[in-house]
Amino acid sequence: MRLFDSHCHVDDDAYEEDRQECLKRAEDAGLTGILNPGYDIASSLAAIDLSAKSDLVWAAIGIHPQKGEEHNPASYDEIAKLAGKFKVVAIGEIGLDYYWMKSPKQAQHEAFLYQIGLAKKAGLPILVHSRDAAQETFDVIRAHRAGLSGVVMHCYSGSHEMATEYVKMDCFISMAGPVTFKNARKAHEVASRIPLSHLLVETDGPYLSPEPFRGKRNEPMYVKFVAEKIAELKGISSEEVAAAACDNTKRLLGIG
Repeated sequence: MRLFDSHCHVDDDAYEEDRQECLKRAEDAGLTGILNPGYDIASSLAAIDLSAKSDLVWAAIGIHPQKGEEHNPASYDEIAKLAGKFKVVAIGEIGLDYYWMKSPKQAQHEAFLYQIGLAKKAGLPILVHSRDAAQETFDVIRAHRAGLSGVVMHCYSGSHEMATEYVKMDCFISMAGPVTFKNARKAHEVASRIPLSHLLVETDGPYLSPEPFRGKRNEPMYVKFVAEKIAELKGISSEEVAAAACDNTKRLLGIG
């Protein structure tokens, strides 16, 4: 299969001991690319550094909604300075997270809107994190979709009805390991209904390992299990799903 992991934190400490081996396994498994998103200044810098060292890795930069300590003008300025760096192809991951609430809602919204504006100025797509904030996230995207080169709903966990509305706005739905879980009814419904033209696949490594590796460290090569499960749900070949998702990712990011 020709694969692209559209969201994996390869810079994470979980890969410290075998990062190069992980990347080699990914390449051997057919991956043509990995998008490494930042979630604060330090991880954004690490993503850029890793992308410069590996032909397989591309970088996204951003401040996560949980990173309340960086929801301030100085941090926004730092992120803006990184937007033009080599192999930076997206802004993310950004969004809203009302589960942990490590930052007040107003601060999260301000950070989200600032980074959407940055993405528009830089001509880059955004990678959107949403947890326990489905309607609020949707409302922000609907209000600010115009002028964005692309939108990815990362590790999508919402309903198929809302996913359909995102597709109407020409947003991408990215599916991760949870779609392989036996009782993931909502994810199965989304995967079976979303058109291939608006589908991406990801690992979100080192988190959310798919079956049969659930509970263990995730890694980029496991994205194939996501593609295989989606193919099963759609009744088509895994090669077709993988190729479509790969082409979608490269077109979205303007690479290849």
